[in-house]
Amino acid sequence: MIQGDVKKRIDTWIANYPEDQRQSATMPALRIVQEANGGHLTTELMDEIAEYLGVAPIAVYEVATFYGNYNHQPVGKHQINWCNSISCYLRGGEELRAKLEQKLGVKPGEVTADGKFSIKKVECLGACGGAPMCKIGKTYHENLDEESLFKILDELE
Repeated sequence: MIQGDVKKRIDTWIANYPEDQRQSATMPALRIVQEANGGHLTTELMDEIAEYLGVAPIAVYEVATFYGNYNHQPVGKHQINWCNSISCYLRGGEELRAKLEQKLGVKPGEVTADGKFSIKKVECLGACGGAPMCKIGKTYHENLDEESLFKILDELE
């Protein structure tokens, strides 16, 4: 339910737009609610966002399903967004992702049994010069190889 701090954070975004343009806060509202819900959205939460912003639910669904940064199923404590772009591919990203999947025992879209990690294949993360790379949480990790990737994972709580 949208209340308390979540509502205040959404209201901060709504205040940036004319009163009749509350729908302009859809993207930040989705992000805020997703963060508050442990990293994913549900239909019920998207319906609440639509009601709060005063828009048709489909307007929220369209945004939430178009952009890859919104999750519609539970994710691990540490979501690994794995870049699937041509730059990462050409620099060994596919092979490295396969080693990651083997180490964690999950494929993209799955969560480890302990709930610690999930993998999501995403299109370009905009760091092609540092390929292969991934984003874990809000941190970019570039120029990865097996040793550096596994060291990063081992250091996460």
